[in-house]
Amino acid sequence: MEDYQKVADIIKEHPYIVAFTGAGISVDSGIPAFRGGQGLWEKYDPMEYAHIRAFTADPEKVWVMLREMSEVIIQSGPSPAHNALSTLEKKGYLKSVITQNVDGLHQVAANSAVIEYHGNHRWLTCSNCSKRVPLTTEMTQDLPYPRCGKCNSALRPDVVFFGESIPMVAMLRANEEANKCKVMLIIGTSGVVYPAAEIPYIAKSKGATVVEINIEPTPFTSSITDYFFAGSASQVLPKLLEYL
Repeated sequence: MEDYQKVADIIKEHPYIVAFTGAGISVDSGIPAFRGGQGLWEKYDPMEYAHIRAFTADPEKVWVMLREMSEVIIQSGPSPAHNALSTLEKKGYLKSVITQNVDGLHQVAANSAVIEYHGNHRWLTCSNCSKRVPLTTEMTQDLPYPRCGKCNSALRPDVVFFGESIPMVAMLRANEEANKCKVMLIIGTSGVVYPAAEIPYIAKSKGATVVEINIEPTPFTSSITDYFFAGSASQVLPKLLEYL
């Protein structure tokens, strides 16, 4: 409990928090992490189903996996952790969320400043003319795959596939927030996916206090973390709010 009080005091003194979130924050929303026993990559080889070359060559095959992902995302709602971050923003402490997730749940929970490092699966974009449309349940039923209403080409989720670059705007905004923040909350991320995993190191290099919430230690824990809370974000974040 002592660490909760210490972190709360630091936040009150330096109210510029940036949250850096990964798959762990959405597990309580019913979205399995990509890695691990129930992960999508146990079922689908990412190079075969999530590489941009695979989509270009055979969108019908890739949409078998995308259909499954789409249905899970459409049915999901914010976890207690998402809602806690929304409350932190309303209270004026949280300035932005940098997320590696593509589920759009931070926006559903009413966070306003969300930097999506890997895109947003709740939107589809045309592989040919770049027309962007919201994902609907009906689209997941379209066989062999949803098509663009403008040019009839294959639609794809507006996410970063393997083999594609991180959007420059997202990267620049994330780096800017990491440079400005006084407290970096690392939440539910393994710290092994680059270049995203560099972000907390930028914050630390600028003097930010690093608070990590993860089920188990990560590469961050032994290198830059100042306060480590072992457990799910849905347990830890609401409790931290109580101390604020």
